[in-house]
Amino acid sequence: MAGAQWQGPPSPSQTRSASRGRPGHPPATPRAVAHPQHPHSLDRPRRLQAEFVAERGWGQFHQPRNLLLALVGEVGEVAELFQWRAEPEARAGLPGWAPGERAALAEELSDVLLYLVSLAQQCRVDLPRAALRKLERNRARYPADRAHGSARKYTHYQAGATDAPRRAGATDACCPQD
Repeated sequence: MAGAQWQGPPSPSQTRSASRGRPGHPPATPRAVAHPQHPHSLDRPRRLQAEFVAERGWGQFHQPRNLLLALVGEVGEVAELFQWRAEPEARAGLPGWAPGERAALAEELSDVLLYLVSLAQQCRVDLPRAALRKLERNRARYPADRAHGSARKYTHYQAGATDAPRRAGATDACCPQD
């Protein structure tokens, strides 16, 4: 989300209070940045990447534009691993991929993650918080009761749009699998 601002990790009191709800109220929404010791937090990779860059004096090269272009290049390397795969090999679980191919994919996805985290840091975007906000926005844009099984854009579900043709079994050229 473009407007999200980096506000640093939560304080211990914020982490504790976010995990408790008041009687009769749902728990407070936790801050998007997980506790630094949590194994799934982005804080440790962000910190280690920053240390790696600083130790090599590469900060001068890690400006947002450069990081974005490097990120795009790494996404291209992920795409290359899938480029000539038959559809069955590109399914969830990647059936038929050898351990070395899976390791190569893990390396490239790691590069994508590290550049994305670095780009967010340079742009002062709290990436976990922005991602959680985006998920909430998508929940509102794509109501489950109307979007289930459909590949249509969110504008289809806005006021005035109807899904009556889909319920009646009709399809259209742009979304034949609706």
